[in-house]
Amino acid sequence: MKFARLGPVGGEIPVVIHEDRHLDLRPLTSDVDGPFLADDPVGRTSAAITAGELTELEGADALRIGAPIARPSAVICIGQNYAAHARESGAEPPTVPIVFLKTPNTVVGPNDAVTIPRGSEKTDWEVELGVVIGRRTAYLDEVSEADAHIAGYVVANDVSERAFQMEVSGGQWSKGKIAHGFNPTGPWLVTADEVDPGSLGLKSFVNGEPRQDSNTSDMIFDVRAIVHHLSQYVTLEPGDLILTGTPQGVAFGGRFPYLRAGDVVEVEIEGLGAQRQEFVAWEPGR
Repeated sequence: MKFARLGPVGGEIPVVIHEDRHLDLRPLTSDVDGPFLADDPVGRTSAAITAGELTELEGADALRIGAPIARPSAVICIGQNYAAHARESGAEPPTVPIVFLKTPNTVVGPNDAVTIPRGSEKTDWEVELGVVIGRRTAYLDEVSEADAHIAGYVVANDVSERAFQMEVSGGQWSKGKIAHGFNPTGPWLVTADEVDPGSLGLKSFVNGEPRQDSNTSDMIFDVRAIVHHLSQYVTLEPGDLILTGTPQGVAFGGRFPYLRAGDVVEVEIEGLGAQRQEFVAWEPGR
């Protein structure tokens, strides 16, 4: 099942995509948020479709695509989770997950323009598999328990400013990760029952030229291991977003130039959809 949110910023309408139609979810929920995702969203939505309770959203194809989840309470990220990316970054593959945070206001629509921060010379792209939590999660005893806590999966672009991340960071990466809009997400939330997160192709392109081309099977720590590990240190709430790391092929590796105003980045993950962002220069008030 695919959930999405359509409409202007702050006025997105929740929908389910069913047989190529966008069905309005507002008879069930005001948003694709934590309470909805924690309350059997697939079962309730399926029952409402069967009962004819959800009508098609008029003009859906003309509406902006928002992030498929409402603003999460937390965005938690895993660094250097593909061995080749760790090496292109000048590091050995980690033996335990590297964790850093993005702020909730980084989460924006998949095709929204992204502003390059004031003073940035090293803005970078990173295609990533995003995991959306469906149940309150803390202190899981077994890795196998993670599946029951996952609502679904999304495409994400973990946009990064490498000078902020590495050169003026004070040893912590988040300065380079938290500019507004630095986490385009979507276009859909695909529910966990329809996704094998261990074998998904990931790709990115800049101005139509290929950059990243890998598969989630190359992750050092898989999705279950990540959720289990995080649960030992943080309580994950329904609707929270986990980014699981990026493969090699980013500008930070030295083979490609960093982004400039006017550049267009496209990222895609097999079965989860594609994004397209134009990067724009910072201006006062933007």
